[in-house]
Amino acid sequence: MTINWRLCLTALLFLTINQVWGQDGPPLWMRYSSISPDGKQIVFSYKGDLYKVPSNGGTAVALTLHDAHDSRPVWSNDGQQIAFASNRYGNFDVYVMPATGGRPTRLTYHSSDDFPTDFASDDSGVLFSSLRLDNAQNRMFPSGRMPELYQVPTKGGRVQQILTIPADDAVYSKDGKMIAYHDRKGYEDEFRKHHTSSVTRDLWTYSISDKKYTKLTSFAGEDRNPVFSKDGKELFYLSEESGTMNIHAIKLDDSKSTRKITKLKKHPVRNLSISNEGLMCFSYNGEIYLIKDGSKPMKVSINIIADARYNEQKTVPITAARQMDVSPNGKEIVFINRGEVFVTSVESGMTKRVTNTAERERTVSFSPDGRAVLYASERNGSWNLYQTKLTREEEKYFFNSTVLKEEVVLESKNETFQPAFSPDGKEVAFLEERTALKVINLESKVVREVMPADKNYSYSDGDQTYSWSPDGKWFLVNFLQPQQWIEEVGLVKADGKESVINLTRSGYGDYAPKFVMDGKMIIWGSGRDGLKAQASWGGQSDIYAMFLTEEGWDRFNLTKEEYALLKEKEKEDKKKKKDDKKDKGEDDKEDDEEKDKDKKDEEKEGKDKDKDGKDKKKKKQ
Repeated sequence: MTINWRLCLTALLFLTINQVWGQDGPPLWMRYSSISPDGKQIVFSYKGDLYKVPSNGGTAVALTLHDAHDSRPVWSNDGQQIAFASNRYGNFDVYVMPATGGRPTRLTYHSSDDFPTDFASDDSGVLFSSLRLDNAQNRMFPSGRMPELYQVPTKGGRVQQILTIPADDAVYSKDGKMIAYHDRKGYEDEFRKHHTSSVTRDLWTYSISDKKYTKLTSFAGEDRNPVFSKDGKELFYLSEESGTMNIHAIKLDDSKSTRKITKLKKHPVRNLSISNEGLMCFSYNGEIYLIKDGSKPMKVSINIIADARYNEQKTVPITAARQMDVSPNGKEIVFINRGEVFVTSVESGMTKRVTNTAERERTVSFSPDGRAVLYASERNGSWNLYQTKLTREEEKYFFNSTVLKEEVVLESKNETFQPAFSPDGKEVAFLEERTALKVINLESKVVREVMPADKNYSYSDGDQTYSWSPDGKWFLVNFLQPQQWIEEVGLVKADGKESVINLTRSGYGDYAPKFVMDGKMIIWGSGRDGLKAQASWGGQSDIYAMFLTEEGWDRFNLTKEEYALLKEKEKEDKKKKKDDKKDKGEDDKEDDEEKDKDKKDEEKEGKDKDKDGKDKKKKKQ
């Protein structure tokens, strides 16, 4: 028998790799890699713990084993200690531990998040960013978005503020006379790719002796994460100037002289660090690489042999509802939790999960008959509209249903969300691309525009509001007047054939309008009175009401006695109408639920009138 040794060796190698990596292959998304000063070790964060691995690859050793999230490791200059951030007591604090492993020592105790970026040149302290105390002379004071730069003694002690401005990823020069950092001008997500605007980050240096700031870059995109070169004459940094985030170099004495170090494509380079001899370490597409100036990147082969910290499945209690709606009969509540749709019984608390998707669902509501729930979900590359229905006639409630069916209401390449059924349940209104109000007919699938997108501007999801009128013929909306950045409350026909009617015209911002009193009155918020937000970010708002019909106005102004007489007459008229129907042989379609609703309305209105009467009596006294 002839033995194929090559095949045997391949099989043995495959078996060995599987024993080390498991069935899922090599570890991915090792983040915040940091190379030691001597270039022989790399520390990184993986699944919330810190690991250390030789620079030439191999099996990584766990340095921390804690339920909290440990990340952003930084080496001391002598290579004996590692500083890192951990949220062991709620927010992120700075900790320091021996580079060989061991129990960490907590250095900071502030309620803000603290993130270490470097050690002092003599290792006497740890440099970190934190949002604590702005300079009172700062024009942005107080700011809840812009951190400052601090230093805490390595052995623990009083924290010292180094700079009052945002100085992210700050590092000392080897002689300790200069700090290099990237600025922060706004609150843009640090992981956003290909962003160009006036708030993108730029590189700066700060001379400690003469307190001089020098701006090095002015590219319209991102320049960040500087590290000093071996001779201290250049900065290596990450920039999107070449398209994708790559390593670049810039001379400190000639900021116009820049060059590219890496030419990686598709994925961004992250987490740049450097050894004393100029060996750079970075992460790319979830893995760790090394590079020396003038050479090509080399991937570090890393194995992690460790048991899973958590079970693959976990029972999570529902402690909060993100967006909710009450069923028409008042017996169920549909809500969003952790991006999924749930329905719960008001009486028993019995809860059923309606969706179970990898994508997020949001803005959920009931249909007018209570047999469907409507929501938006981000699937197939865009936000689309869906509804889930009860399918068995004998099942009246979602919370104890056995068979549910999901249907697509609208699927398009445009972003569509915030859907709402019309009062008759035959149409669904929604927002397209965040601002345009549109309606889809559920039977014909024809979509019409009610209010164009140029009537609004959206800063964030969910900041636009609209509501159907009870008869389904109108919408209450927020909108912007031409050439004005002030929201007004408007009324627009649901057929989309007419322009918006401005109802408020205050000039001080009017928002969140709602129909009340069966469409006879609206309420909304406004900053027109009290402390006004004139050329400032502060102001006060109040709730206002407006009557759309004379009948509603007259009814609201009735005294308690007049209201009681009116309700008695309405009851008599209703009974007479019912008797007339019976005489004509017509079926009485009024069911028990409608009777209960009428009774509840009467009780509520009676209480309101009683309270109104007491208030008027107090005023007279």
